Amino acid sequence: MTAPNIEPRVMHVIAGLGTGGAESMLGTLVLARAAVGPPDRVVSLIPGGATQRRLGAAGIETTDLGMDRHKPDPRGVWRLAKLIQDEKPDVVHSWMYHAGLICLLALKVSGRRRQTRLYWSLRCSDLDLRCYGLVTRLTVATCARLSKWPDGIIANAKSGRAAHRELGYWPRAFNVIENGIDTDRFHPNAKAGAVIRETLGIANDMPVVAFPARLDPMKDHQNFLAAFARLPHVCALVIGEGTETLPKQPRLYRLGRRDDMPELLAACDVIVSSSAFGEGFSNAIGEGMATELIPVATDVGDARRIIGDTGVVVPPRTPDLLATAIASVLAQPETAQTRSRRRARNRIVENFSLSRAVDAYDDLYRNGPESYEAPTLGQR
Repeated sequence: MTAPNIEPRVMHVIAGLGTGGAESMLGTLVLARAAVGPPDRVVSLIPGGATQRRLGAAGIETTDLGMDRHKPDPRGVWRLAKLIQDEKPDVVHSWMYHAGLICLLALKVSGRRRQTRLYWSLRCSDLDLRCYGLVTRLTVATCARLSKWPDGIIANAKSGRAAHRELGYWPRAFNVIENGIDTDRFHPNAKAGAVIRETLGIANDMPVVAFPARLDPMKDHQNFLAAFARLPHVCALVIGEGTETLPKQPRLYRLGRRDDMPELLAACDVIVSSSAFGEGFSNAIGEGMATELIPVATDVGDARRIIGDTGVVVPPRTPDLLATAIASVLAQPETAQTRSRRRARNRIVENFSLSRAVDAYDDLYRNGPESYEAPTLGQR
């Protein structure tokens, strides 16, 4: 155990440093911790990615293990074990299933299992594993069988912890640390929003919804597109890896992977999540609300906990209800919309701030997993 007055050396290990929710939260956490202390070590199984570039621009170096996204490579375990031997971290913190399994093996091979604490982060809730490949299904099942080996597992949502217990995850300690939203980075910005609208050719008075979600079965783009087809006087920005391949249709801007999410959200009025399953704590909902967008989401993961009474939550896979919800918030009078926008941002500032999450992780790294649990909303 690290002495309380000594800053623990932390090594984060993640499958990749792209633009997903886990990658975004890791990057935000590392940048926040580096602002007040020595930077954490960041290791990616595969090279490249927008979060890698974001960290590099801030002067934080990252290392990759040279692995291939589509080919399991046991040499990555040995490379990581050598890094652990050389750098002797006090804590290894893995993000997502594949990295968790590799960290467990590498820590054992390194000979430092007794000196270095291992935490796994789980970032989703009730996955429909039938939608994913054999390697992912085997990895999730193997991690469940080995879940007593880490020193603790951290879910980013209460729904995620419950779902993984159903899958057979019964670790020594199972905590919830909800994602923290950087409300300095995500905030209302009328000027930036106007530039985005002008660039895309969207009129200032045209309602715009944001749908930030990589192309993945859990995000249920078909549900969103079916709802969007029922909204003839609305534009949509669909943002995330793979979205550029969606079918063309009027008023739909398929933007693919982007690094300017704060500016894109500032051009919109409503943030939408249409997931069918699997969401834990949705960064997209939180970031949109911080930008003063009114949230509309399906009832998956912790969406209700995040949104509270600031927006609308509908059942998954119900495009009629999703479209009706979007139309209802856009039909509010301007004064009511303004109040809704401000309440949405205030809910994030008061309950899901970045500082709260950083404090929780600091406590975890210093004192162990028994020390923290997600607070009741409204507490600081």
